[in-house]
Amino acid sequence: MRAPIETQNRAKVLRRSLTAPELLLWKMLRRDQLGLHFRRQHAVGRYILDFYCAAAKLCVEVDGPSHKQRGAYDQRRTQELSEQGIRVLRFSVDEVETRLAVVLATIKSAAAPSTA
Repeated sequence: MRAPIETQNRAKVLRRSLTAPELLLWKMLRRDQLGLHFRRQHAVGRYILDFYCAAAKLCVEVDGPSHKQRGAYDQRRTQELSEQGIRVLRFSVDEVETRLAVVLATIKSAAAPSTA
């Protein structure tokens, strides 16, 4: 689903102002380092995804402190993305900063084609 122009413009602004944990994760995801091509701050419909791999239809979100108050919104957003076939992985800022290797392994595993 094509994103509204306002959402696309907001995504451009967000690409220039990544948080420290987002930047840390981006350094590991960019340039296909996991064998996957990710985009950062990618607009899908009315939402902006922190990181998105189109081939795997995988969204990776880094949740900061503000997400504790946005639980219902995040659940609705995840549900709507799921209905579009997009799987959402959420990691806390703390996980990205202290357990980056585990985060990367989880992302790689989630993006792997199913053998079922």
